[in-house]
Amino acid sequence: MAKIGIIGCGAWGTGLAIYLCGRGHDVTLWSAVPAEIAMLREEHRHKSLAGAVVPEEIRLTEDLGEAARDKDFLIMAVASSYVRQTARRLAPHIPEGRIIVDVAKGLERDSLLTLSEVIASEIPQATLCVLSGPSHAEEVSLGLPTTVVVAGKDPDAVRFVQEAVSGPVFRAYSSTDVRGVELGGALKNVIALAAGIADGLGYGDNTKAALITRGIAEMSRLGAAAGGRAETFSGLSGIGDLIVTCASMHSRNRRAGILIGQGRTCDEAMREVGQVVEGVFAAKAGLQLAEKCGVEMPIITQVNAVLFDGKSPREAVAELMMRDSKPE
Repeated sequence: MAKIGIIGCGAWGTGLAIYLCGRGHDVTLWSAVPAEIAMLREEHRHKSLAGAVVPEEIRLTEDLGEAARDKDFLIMAVASSYVRQTARRLAPHIPEGRIIVDVAKGLERDSLLTLSEVIASEIPQATLCVLSGPSHAEEVSLGLPTTVVVAGKDPDAVRFVQEAVSGPVFRAYSSTDVRGVELGGALKNVIALAAGIADGLGYGDNTKAALITRGIAEMSRLGAAAGGRAETFSGLSGIGDLIVTCASMHSRNRRAGILIGQGRTCDEAMREVGQVVEGVFAAKAGLQLAEKCGVEMPIITQVNAVLFDGKSPREAVAELMMRDSKPE
């Protein structure tokens, strides 16, 4: 049994807490928002996890020190835009070598750092791992079979986390390609927005297949140019996560894209989804990283134009289709 602190009680943090508690681990779940903790204490339910019960054995706290104290490892599960400020608050509570597992997916605007790099810049004494892959919180919280990848530079830390999280319904593979795994997790959200926009426009399976296939090509090109390994994008944190995010209504990125395809603005779509839509935040950073690396990203370029420049989704699709012919 491991002692695990989970930083962030959104759907993913709470879903992991439910699963890990069920595995017999000692789990503490933290939120900076008192109302979130009160809701979990009173209702033992999370509004985004229909059918899942939050066990009484999970310790719920608003005290960051309590969440971090005497833990075998911590899981950073706050939204990408809050990772830096949360890591800064967490830093004084982290002893040398403490394992932190980032499960948020995104890139930091302007710096273009991956989220584990953001955490490392604020908590240099920590040992960092990342967990990624096709893993909707709604399904993990219900114990449905799920497979992920744990990546890190320290093989002992990776092995410890891998063994702690693995079980009959949750299998974790290992990887040393931290950057590739994180870039896959961030960029697939942007492609999922494009897939949702196509759905909102009423396009069909052919369109969805094209977006997934050409999307993974874009992700692989940029990932390799930005320091990841191209083969990583053929695995769980690349094509695996991309498929589930483009196809499922659990995906807030796809749901937001559908609304945009139906005529909502980006802000209207995010408000209607009611949760953080990570692809919106990753879109600009992904395009900035592509420009820095000199990599052409047609889909992500058009997504940015729709989200931020007022381009109509139909016009964006037409421009993608009418690009100069080239070999696959």
